[in-house]
Amino acid sequence: MDAFYSQARWSHGSLKNLRQISPAVQDHLKLVYLTLCCALAASAIGAYLHILLNIGGLLTLLGCLGSTMWLLSVPPREERKRFGLLMAASACQGASVGPLIQLAVDFDSSILVTAFMGTAIAFACFSGAAIVAKRREFLYLGGLLSAGLTILLWLQFASSIFGQSTAAFKIELYFGLLVFLGYMIYDTQEIIERAHLGDLDYVKHALTLFTDFLAVFVRILIIMLKNASDKSEEKKRKKRS
Repeated sequence: MDAFYSQARWSHGSLKNLRQISPAVQDHLKLVYLTLCCALAASAIGAYLHILLNIGGLLTLLGCLGSTMWLLSVPPREERKRFGLLMAASACQGASVGPLIQLAVDFDSSILVTAFMGTAIAFACFSGAAIVAKRREFLYLGGLLSAGLTILLWLQFASSIFGQSTAAFKIELYFGLLVFLGYMIYDTQEIIERAHLGDLDYVKHALTLFTDFLAVFVRILIIMLKNASDKSEEKKRKKRS
């Protein structure tokens, strides 16, 4: 038992050598995360454009889907074109989330900052844990996460037909947050494993992590807005009484 715990502990040396990740894969990860930062910046621009011009809606959602499908159909060798499509998809996605962001800004802008920082910290922790862990250690989560995503889709489908209660909304919200936090770990390790096998498509990998990041951010933001709204309503009731 003691030997098990001694092997499970993370040492400074294990963090330094990144669990024997090859230099080529490390360079690939740097490129993936740099591209991810560019995608997040593009989505922020899209959200800002929505606040200024009110462009977010069905058209931007369709634009995001179209850009993403176009990106996936373009050969990996056309890096500039695929990178441009990723930026377009990210901007459209940011504009699509713009109404939620505008709601947060109107209610309390500090909630937006806190939600983003919380998402960034969660992403750094979960993705970092996948990097320093042993190879393939978290790949077993793929089946569980796929099942969880299927359950989430069925919950949303049932809510659209039978209506959505407050309890069902909370279950869907927190369960979805748990699923996409798991995808942060799983997708990072899958990217590392694919890179070891020669798949160095950094644009596609950045798109995967961007999807995880945005899914977690939206759910954290909704949770924080709902909690802040409930507290505000409770204060108003106390003042009335």
